[in-house]
Amino acid sequence: MRAVLIQEHPAAFCYQVNGSCPRTVHPLGIQLVIYLACAAGMLIIVLGNLFVAFAVSYFKVLHTPTNFLLLSLALADMLLGLLVLPLSTIRSVESCWFFGDFLCRLHTYLDTLFCLTSIFHLCFISIDRHCAICDPLLYPSKFTVRVALRYILAGWGVPAAYTSFFLYTDVVETRLSQWLEEMPCVGSCQLLLNKFWGWLNFPLFFVPCLIMISLYVKIFVVATRQAQQITTLSRSLAGAAKHERKAAKTLGIAVGLYLLCWLPFTIDTMVDSLLHFITPPLVFDIFIWFAYFNSACNPIIYVFSYQWFRKALKLMLSQKVFSSHTRIVDLYQE
Repeated sequence: MRAVLIQEHPAAFCYQVNGSCPRTVHPLGIQLVIYLACAAGMLIIVLGNLFVAFAVSYFKVLHTPTNFLLLSLALADMLLGLLVLPLSTIRSVESCWFFGDFLCRLHTYLDTLFCLTSIFHLCFISIDRHCAICDPLLYPSKFTVRVALRYILAGWGVPAAYTSFFLYTDVVETRLSQWLEEMPCVGSCQLLLNKFWGWLNFPLFFVPCLIMISLYVKIFVVATRQAQQITTLSRSLAGAAKHERKAAKTLGIAVGLYLLCWLPFTIDTMVDSLLHFITPPLVFDIFIWFAYFNSACNPIIYVFSYQWFRKALKLMLSQKVFSSHTRIVDLYQE
């Protein structure tokens, strides 16, 4: 009888070895609900950002510096949904990592890379909008496609180099060993769970956010002043100014949602490192998935804010997209 009970109620550990992580076993119904919810979220993230990337790359009228930054941002969010979230879903539901050390390191690398790339791109987009609103006459010559491509290269290169330095060198084990916590249990995939990690990542979140908030405050002040002076402008200049203000407002909403989604996780990571990691796994998973959800927000914002995106979406979902004249259609035309 005892053997039967053990078989029906196995020990709640990831592996049957010493030092294994404890495992939270959810009822089958709850597991299915979580898997379906995560799958739906991943589908929205991947398809939504795929539409953005295809629209910007396909329609020639969208080949602008700002939209190239949006394209690169959409690629980062789409790759997060494709390459990171499937394994994150399994880890969250099963509360264990079953895929070995190599994939654990690669998964952590891609997760950090795509998330840092997103915030860098949002910061660069804020700089672009600041130039467009505050210096409209010099903007076309100041923020060119070549400048946008440099920003994109920096937005991917800096996070890639930063993450590689900590994950694929021995700097953590050899030079920062005094900051390390005890070795994580088997099945946790916590490569960088130590006292300094949360505080080390904080500037990478806080500094770009501070820049974005400062720029958008200035944009709001300048845009308000422009709205008051709109009657003195010619019709064409007034229309251009209105378009730039609307774009700045839309991207300001995107930045605000980014802060809303990522702030709980960032603060918890910092505070938790000082309190010896007392956050319950369920709460930590909620925070990280709330942050992941941000990758689905931008395409939804574009649908409700950009007429050109709604037009592009209609064309992409119809057979008209295969027409040779579709690429040169003016999506900005009323």
